[in-house]
Amino acid sequence: MSKTKNFFNLDNMSQGIHRELGPGLKARIFVGNQAMLSVVVIEPNALGSIHSHPQEQWGVLLEGDGVRLQDGEEIPVSAGDFWWTPGGTPHGIRAGSKGARVLDIFSPPRDDYRQPQ
Repeated sequence: MSKTKNFFNLDNMSQGIHRELGPGLKARIFVGNQAMLSVVVIEPNALGSIHSHPQEQWGVLLEGDGVRLQDGEEIPVSAGDFWWTPGGTPHGIRAGSKGARVLDIFSPPRDDYRQPQ
C-alpha cells in the first residue's frame, strides 16, 4: 500500500478541505487522528473574528505580518513568529497591508472543520 496519500504540500491548492473562515480568510484543512493542520490565507488588512474553542492551537506566521489578538492583548507578529493558544482562550488575527499566511495546528482535531462548508 502506498504511503503517498499521507504527503501534502503547502502550495498545492488542490489538497485539503477548503473552508472560508470569514471575509478575507480562507483555509485548507488536513485532519489526522490526534491533530489537525490548517493553512490559512488572510487578505490584506482582513480581520478574523475573535473566537475560542476547546482545542489547543499553535500558529506559525509563514508569510506577511499582522497583529495577533489573544486574551485581550494585541501582539504584532511577522513571518517566522509562532504562538500557543490554550483551549478556551479568546483569539483572532488581523493581517497587515500585504496579507498573511498562517499554519495553525490544533489538538485534538476540530470536529467543526472536518467537512467542507
